[in-house]
Amino acid sequence: MKSWGELDSFELEPDTQAEAEGIALKRTADSEANASQAADDSTRMESSDKGEHGASKYHQANPEAMTEIEQQQERNFRQKLNRDAREIVSDSIHKGVKLIVHRPSYSGSDEQEYKRVSRELMPVVREIARKTLPLLEHEHAPEFARNQLYGSKFQADSVAYHDFRYFAKKRPPTESPSLVVGLRVDESASMAAFGRLDAAKRAVLAVYEFCRMCDIPILIHGDTADVSKLEMMSIYAYADYEQTDPRDRFRLMGIRARSNNRDGMALRIMADRLVRAQQTTKLLISISDGQPKAMEDYSGIVAMQDMQMTIAEYARKGITFAAAAIGQDKEVISHIYGHERFMDITNLQELPAKLVRMIARYL
Repeated sequence: MKSWGELDSFELEPDTQAEAEGIALKRTADSEANASQAADDSTRMESSDKGEHGASKYHQANPEAMTEIEQQQERNFRQKLNRDAREIVSDSIHKGVKLIVHRPSYSGSDEQEYKRVSRELMPVVREIARKTLPLLEHEHAPEFARNQLYGSKFQADSVAYHDFRYFAKKRPPTESPSLVVGLRVDESASMAAFGRLDAAKRAVLAVYEFCRMCDIPILIHGDTADVSKLEMMSIYAYADYEQTDPRDRFRLMGIRARSNNRDGMALRIMADRLVRAQQTTKLLISISDGQPKAMEDYSGIVAMQDMQMTIAEYARKGITFAAAAIGQDKEVISHIYGHERFMDITNLQELPAKLVRMIARYL
């Protein structure tokens, strides 16, 4: 089993590697000690992936096939997702767009691909989670809660994030971290170029497994536009906190480069879902390689303004947006989302670590 720095798919620069290994949030002296100890132990990652007799341990990769009852539940859930999504966009500029929400199936080849990819990813994800989970335990005590808009303690190290969450305040003993994560994946045709799709798929899998380990509710959608005149917008609901399923990790292997992209519609559907979630902090991350473009006239200024209005509307409702730009239109994406919400992923190998590190910061 390879350690963090040895993983071929995550060959990071020295500074990036150090940041990735420092994902544990420094909340208290005890937390700093735990993080330091975890960093010292990072060279022994192999031990965390071995059983009692030295056999490798992985997540259960062969759950039983769906029963007839489960299949009916899936059909009912898919119908609900379609109803909800159409209702969400009924008062927007997308109201006339023919929409279908798919609940992707999976095949034996998807299971095999998951096993192959997870062999590289899981040691990394487990190590990050191992350093993060002890810090979550501190959050149940009356310690300082970081990244607040106001409070009695100023955090100089948070100024670099430009999100005005520069303070810490005392958290009551009964208040625990409350986070829900939405992950949107652009499945436009251009994602097939330069290894972008593979990087996105690995990042999504890493985020999914990390959230499962940390008991963070997660919503994962892929989207594309203009598949046909009868399906102008396609949403692929890969994972949903309203109906969790261990088979979702196999569905993620179905992420594909398809057609155009109608980003504003995709963001609106996901953001509205997150608004209704009971968690306090609602983080919506978009992985995209280009600016929005869909038929007939969803492009340029029209599309950009729609996205900016959607982001502003749901930011007022408590959604925190972040954009991971992995293609040629980084300046346009930065302009749409705002510099404070923008991540420039020049090195695609850094994408999984950066996304997991971002999520850990909000815990």
